[in-house]
Amino acid sequence: MLDAGLKTQLSTYLQNLRQPIELVASLGEDKGSKDMLALLEDVVATSDKVSLNLSGDDARKPSFAITRAAGDADVRFAGLPLGHEFTSLVLALLHVGGHPPRLDAEVIERIKGLDGDYSFETYFSQSCQNCPDVVQALNTMSALNPRIRHVAIDGALFQAEVEERQVMAVPTILLNGQPFGQGRMEVEQILAKLDTGAEARAAEKIKTKDAFEVLVIGGGPAGAAAAVYAARKGIRTGVAAERFGGQVLDTMAIENFISVQHTEGPKLATALEQHVKQYDVDVMNLQKAVGLVGPKTEGGLIEVKLENGASLKSRTVILSTGARWRNVNVPGEAQYKNKGVAYCPHCDGPLFKGKRVAVIGGGNSGVEAAIDLAGIVAHVTLIEYDSQLRADAVLQRKLASLPNVKIVTSAMTTEIHGDGAKVNGLSYKDRNHDTAHRVDLEGVFVQIGLVPNTEWLKDSGVALSNRGEIEVDYRGETTMPGVFAAGDATTTPYKQIIIAMGEGAKASLSAFDYLIRLPAEQAEAA
Repeated sequence: MLDAGLKTQLSTYLQNLRQPIELVASLGEDKGSKDMLALLEDVVATSDKVSLNLSGDDARKPSFAITRAAGDADVRFAGLPLGHEFTSLVLALLHVGGHPPRLDAEVIERIKGLDGDYSFETYFSQSCQNCPDVVQALNTMSALNPRIRHVAIDGALFQAEVEERQVMAVPTILLNGQPFGQGRMEVEQILAKLDTGAEARAAEKIKTKDAFEVLVIGGGPAGAAAAVYAARKGIRTGVAAERFGGQVLDTMAIENFISVQHTEGPKLATALEQHVKQYDVDVMNLQKAVGLVGPKTEGGLIEVKLENGASLKSRTVILSTGARWRNVNVPGEAQYKNKGVAYCPHCDGPLFKGKRVAVIGGGNSGVEAAIDLAGIVAHVTLIEYDSQLRADAVLQRKLASLPNVKIVTSAMTTEIHGDGAKVNGLSYKDRNHDTAHRVDLEGVFVQIGLVPNTEWLKDSGVALSNRGEIEVDYRGETTMPGVFAAGDATTTPYKQIIIAMGEGAKASLSAFDYLIRLPAEQAEAA
């Protein structure tokens, strides 16, 4: 099952086991069970601290639990933890085996101190880049607290269960049988939902912080670059981010980041955060900015209001809040989000195996999505508003060669239909002939570009373009003194990771230049 290279790596990792662990397998006679047995035998062969028990009686087959002798851990996989989830398997083995997770001591104590019995189930797909964060977070929590149990379920392997529970997006998380969350979640986000007093405590902690010299709002590529450049100047630097990594976390393959031939969004996001934390930067994650108050005098403090009621103050602010997927804004989209309406073909595509889907959008993202989905689903209808596709010619040729794809141009999506529980169709208007059409299908993937995360700035005094982008000059300066901006939230053209990083560095250097040019008396007063 595992090649020689993976076995060697696994053997090295498992040298960190501090106590024996047992893999308890529940297997049938199907191919999936045979593949799981081969995988588990390979794992056992890499360490004398790992044993295999084939007497498991779990209802889900194939599945296996990772346990320890004390019986105070139950981390379970239903399906093969391969693809993006192989790292989840390795970490689960290590953490159940006593190797400490890379979490702050405060977070570990909060997990251990949770009072209650929590039984989590997470549906994942092996191609989902967001799923491992959820799976790894809940596995780690289960390894630390015996009252937390977690099973990660491969939705493609347990399709009958997925249909019965109407799981139409991954990751989908259930707690004690009830919906808990969908989409990417990290340990701190899960803790915040379980520990109802966490937000208030975080707000009180933030209120005690002294003013920063540079405060970065947003933790994507632009924000990370800005933080690194500011910290290297030796000035007090803070980062407040709703989620560190930003939209990069939702990006599958990155092949145009110069000097790195190939990487994946979550991997790059982790590297960004690790680089920032090498410096003396105060990183405040899970913090959403909701208001900006400019300085009362030139060189005075700028205030950023947060959703939890706290505020941060700084002599300069760098806005790098990025962008998010644009909605098509037709009836049915909001109602059936994660019930057939999806935005990530890599994540959710496997859940639509053998079904009919539509992709809305004829740019590179839309055409790439249609190509990917065509290898999984029964049929893809690509709908483009313009009279022709806008994707690169090479992608258009590939799409046109696929037998199970229909391309519809000059089409305006008018409604997404459903039966109250899930999507069952889509309507569009032929713009050339003004005729209405309906397509019967089970899934709709929206791929029509980005919208900047700047709504919170509309009444702040920072000028925005008619598209909602922050207006910046060649130095990254906004219309508010002491406030700079970078990345996909700005008017800078070409929304690319490498451009966002360069703009973040530029904005940070401009902020430093602003600081050193303040008259001494103003700097002291600020």
